[in-house]
Amino acid sequence: MTLPREATLVILTGAGISAESGLRTFRDANGLWENHRVEDVATPEAFHRNPALVYRFYNERRRSLPGVQPNAAHLALARLEREWAGEVLLVTQNVDDLHDRAGSRNLLHMHGELLKGRCLGCHAVLDWPGDMDSDSRCPACGRGRVRPHIVWFGEVPLEMESIYRTLERCALFAAIGTSGHVYPAAGFVGAVGPETRTVELNLEPSRVADAFREHRAGRATDLVPAFVAELLGS
Repeated sequence: MTLPREATLVILTGAGISAESGLRTFRDANGLWENHRVEDVATPEAFHRNPALVYRFYNERRRSLPGVQPNAAHLALARLEREWAGEVLLVTQNVDDLHDRAGSRNLLHMHGELLKGRCLGCHAVLDWPGDMDSDSRCPACGRGRVRPHIVWFGEVPLEMESIYRTLERCALFAAIGTSGHVYPAAGFVGAVGPETRTVELNLEPSRVADAFREHRAGRATDLVPAFVAELLGS
């Protein structure tokens, strides 16, 4: 299916794309949550109950980022945004900064960002590359305590209105490296129009694979550059 070059594209990425850069994923047996129950580090209740543990957990994740680099899949998606004539919206479930460093700019981090904090007082979102603890205070208001800018279980993902508006008018929706376990992202394929081309690129079929018209199995670093080259006609 050939798409007009002015068409709108929406790309969803999940943990699988970052795993190929060396970041451990949530669902894998050796995943990053292995030594912690989700209830202990990734819920508002956990933060209220034991903020020191939650701060320490995300500090460790934040410190690991300089040791990994964007891979060929991240770079290919940045190329697609640069060279495609229409809009390319990249929505990621990942909280790392690999898409940012690869050069993607029309990018929405629906689950938040490790390198940012959020003030519990004035709700300002702040760049926060270093460690964070219970004494961290908001530089915007000067008094509010800062928490990780991460969407925890039980919280509403970010930018949902913008994402759904773009899904409704896109000509192509592609999901890369996603498990299909986590909603609302797993339901995005059901929000597109009936004529939208839908493609899943994954190591193995996701839980919602049947909702996609096309499937490509393999590593993101192999599949995504080839898919982008195909879309760009090169």
